[in-house]
Amino acid sequence: MTDRKKDHIELAFRSQIEKSFVDDRFYYEPFINTHLQKELKPFSFLGKEIRTPIWVSSMTGGTKLAGKINANLARACAEFGMGMGLGSCRLLLEDDTYLEDFDVRHVLGSDLPLYANLGICQLEELIKNNELSKISNLVSKLQADGIIIHVNPMQEWLQPEGDLIVRPPIESIKDLLKYADYPVIVKEVGQGFGPNSLNQLLQLPLQAIEFGAFGGTNFAKIEMMRNPDKLIQLYEPLAKIGHTADQMLEWTNAIVESNKHIKCKELIISGGIHSFIDGYYLTEKSKLPAIYGQASELLKYAQDSYSDLQKYLQTQIEGLKIANTYLKLK
Repeated sequence: MTDRKKDHIELAFRSQIEKSFVDDRFYYEPFINTHLQKELKPFSFLGKEIRTPIWVSSMTGGTKLAGKINANLARACAEFGMGMGLGSCRLLLEDDTYLEDFDVRHVLGSDLPLYANLGICQLEELIKNNELSKISNLVSKLQADGIIIHVNPMQEWLQPEGDLIVRPPIESIKDLLKYADYPVIVKEVGQGFGPNSLNQLLQLPLQAIEFGAFGGTNFAKIEMMRNPDKLIQLYEPLAKIGHTADQMLEWTNAIVESNKHIKCKELIISGGIHSFIDGYYLTEKSKLPAIYGQASELLKYAQDSYSDLQKYLQTQIEGLKIANTYLKLK
């Protein structure tokens, strides 16, 4: 105790926080709960029971490093009761050379959500060629619960080897929903959806919408960094365009409150969520059942030893427990 009190004295001045840094999104209520009431409660999401409201947002696949990353992430999902979206599975549409990098169901287990992932350009091409059965085969061989379609027109436009989007993505999504006997999630890849796009998506019988909001990994900027052409750098202002998760949630909540007949019933709130406190705030604020997704934050820890990823998630979950116990949204 003497050592602890000495630490408190020595650190007291260093711990002073300026008022401008106070997180003003919450009421802190220290009188309402005890430490014994802090456990997270399991709940149903994407048709399965999860224990932790964190989603592993789609990242990467097709290299030896990606195989290790996916295995570590799937192992973490199994340990902590989370769901997982795979990186783009485009390579698996034609052959199974890289199947091992994506094949994580045996690690994850059968009781947690696992979704394959394709881009809107691949979907458009499959529709054009009457090959939607390839998506069914993909879902089947990965033992996935469904498919995520990522919509990324800005990235494709700026990518040197980018694909051309010929149809409005909403039309391709509607065609897929007419065919699919598996759940479908639609996401953006780092710049989010504006209110009109969100409104159209919420009217469709999607399993969920994943925000992929502005503030996290910016794939438009990544493509400009990959491209040595100096003229491409003149498009940099476009990389600064997008919508934050908070903005998108405001619009979504307004749509939900004004239209009780929306068909999409769940959200994965991702993009610029760097810690449990952002995730807690946004999921609590949502009018729809919601969890929050992370990609780059998890990627940092999943590349090395599993214990690094494990420790990171343990701290995030403990933070969520504290938030659930003592914080109330303003």
